[in-house]
Amino acid sequence: MNMTSSNAADLPLPGWAYLPGETADSEPDHEALSQARALVPAQFFGHVPTRHPALRYGMALNDAGYFWESQQVLEAVWAAAPQGGRERILLRACIQVANANLKLRMQKANAAARLWSEALAAIDGLLARRSPAAGDGFADRFPAASLARMLKIRLAQTTLSKADWIALGSIAKA
Repeated sequence: MNMTSSNAADLPLPGWAYLPGETADSEPDHEALSQARALVPAQFFGHVPTRHPALRYGMALNDAGYFWESQQVLEAVWAAAPQGGRERILLRACIQVANANLKLRMQKANAAARLWSEALAAIDGLLARRSPAAGDGFADRFPAASLARMLKIRLAQTTLSKADWIALGSIAKA
């Protein structure tokens, strides 16, 4: 899921990475995020397309270190995903990974590990569900088993640091 400006609807990166509670005088760059959220339909029908620009942007935000911002965009996509669908499960796991990455940046390793555990449980549930014929949906194309392996590796580490965050895009390219 390599994103360039042309395939993500020319969405700009936020001016700064927001850290809740870290900078009292700083607010999130809502303007940059509102452009991505505006691309999300009220509801996706059938599945969330792998190449949807808001989905790709949310994933790219995570990989660029904009973890809070990634959560915000991915949550908008999640809210529009079909109820009970596979994409909704995978999106929730990706949101938890972005949130765990944020917790690592904030030096809250235990919170990050808890979120990764929840993401792993969701991925395990997704992998246990029967997959329909390969389609263009996010859950059809994203290598969830690779994300599960990465989560297990991180959870097996005895100590976690800011450098242990997970890039979702590198998993998608693997």
